Amino acid sequence: MNKVSSIIDQVSKRKTLAIISHPDAGKTTLTEKLLLFGGAIREAGMVKGKKNSKFATSDWMEIEKQRGISVTSSVMEFDYNDYRINILDTPGHEDFSEDTYRTLTAADSAVMLIDGAKGVEAQTKKLFEVCSQRGIPIFTMINKMDRETRDPFDLLEELEEILGMRSYPMNWPIGSGSDFQGIYDRKHQHVEIYDASNPNKVKIYPVSDIEGADLTELLGEAAHQRLVEEVSLLDVAGDPYDEEKILNGDLTPTFFGSAISNFGVQSFLEHFLFMAPAPVGRVSSEGYVDPSNKDFSGFIFKIQANMNPAHRDRIAFLRICSGKFERGMSVKHPRMKKSIKLSQPQQFLAQERNIIQEAYAGDIIGLFDPGIFQIGDTLCGGKEFTYSEMPLFSPEHFSRVSIKNALKKKHFLKGLQQLTEEGTVQFFESTSGLDEMILGVVGELQFEVFEYRMQHEYGVDMTLQRLPYQLARWIEGDSYKPALFQASNAKPVKDKQGRHVMLFENEYSLRWAQERYPDLKFHSQSNFSPSKNS
Repeated sequence: MNKVSSIIDQVSKRKTLAIISHPDAGKTTLTEKLLLFGGAIREAGMVKGKKNSKFATSDWMEIEKQRGISVTSSVMEFDYNDYRINILDTPGHEDFSEDTYRTLTAADSAVMLIDGAKGVEAQTKKLFEVCSQRGIPIFTMINKMDRETRDPFDLLEELEEILGMRSYPMNWPIGSGSDFQGIYDRKHQHVEIYDASNPNKVKIYPVSDIEGADLTELLGEAAHQRLVEEVSLLDVAGDPYDEEKILNGDLTPTFFGSAISNFGVQSFLEHFLFMAPAPVGRVSSEGYVDPSNKDFSGFIFKIQANMNPAHRDRIAFLRICSGKFERGMSVKHPRMKKSIKLSQPQQFLAQERNIIQEAYAGDIIGLFDPGIFQIGDTLCGGKEFTYSEMPLFSPEHFSRVSIKNALKKKHFLKGLQQLTEEGTVQFFESTSGLDEMILGVVGELQFEVFEYRMQHEYGVDMTLQRLPYQLARWIEGDSYKPALFQASNAKPVKDKQGRHVMLFENEYSLRWAQERYPDLKFHSQSNFSPSKNS
């Protein structure tokens, strides 16, 4: 087998996904059950709170262990049925960060987990919008069916009303809560029976005729009749299965199950592996780059300092986009205009690391960073090029920052540089002539993470003064002058790259500016395309 054929074969076996959900929908539990199936862990650790001594495999930072939540985005990989699966585990806490949004840019598909009792919640909607903008396939799992839930048809209707996405149920629940008996697999035409006393032992019954008497005997007359009526309604009035729409992100395959009981998870995983795309190509400064291209390339989407506090290390997470990675290879670093040797590539199971010898498109690897990487950097082995700029997303919370001890300013600036490069916070400077430093975050918890890490990792105490702004918009237009907004409550600032940004208190203030200055464009992301208003 030649090199290109080998690369194509390896890439076809990769699936790189992110799991998105609202807090408490069961994302950490689902992640761990998937890892169990892949043999990556032997026992799932439940996160129940601060006092629990057992923590989720995907949560490793000290502040996460104290709170029992996921703050950073972990990366995990495992093998199942000859597939290599890379899971990008995004924080589900309501005070999540921009790191969550950026992690989604490294995924080829998303698994959207929904609590069957609560339906589509605010955090899910935010994360869905980022996935939808990229047009990646979204697979939905409606969780906690062994508890009391809302009507399945109501949940599907909510997907369409709130998210604007049609659905195709791959399976259908038979009851819920104390009446939950299992699921009917529409594609494979079998029933999987749920046993509350032993959820791991799933009994599968082939169904040759869904109206047959054998199902009445198995489920009981009332449950069987309801299943027949509901599946018939789906067949007649529901959306047809359409692979093209699924891959374009216009139709979401939907599954029902219970992650905590491990029921329906394996069935979901096997369907997902069959339907989800292999790694997809990316747009670069030299055009489209195919994953099967023989030349190695990838981009940095996450940087995490001090993963091991004893060693003060800094790891850059790289999504491989094409070719084959080999340990010790030399690659081009276009931004730095130099070649570098990648000698200690690592793959992760949360805080556990393994040095790897090779990896392919779709894989996520960690690179030791002596301070030469930034989020969005491209690395390439052949012709030099860069992938599209990694966007900054509009923060929703802002604070003025000052240090308590002026002698610590050097340490503060070092910490600020590293934490802004990691994407923990965004940094803005006032254009009003005052020496004013402003931090912006997507989720307010990031202020607490920033303070915690500055104190414990850099020895700096500081004061954060909350500001009344809720939106940041990058400004495009030759007529822009900060003085235009003196009469308004908006605040003109510059970002770290010197780009003009305006901070607004609310949507009303933003609309006022848009109407008053129609020749200016206000973008919610930093990597806007010229003349494309957001």
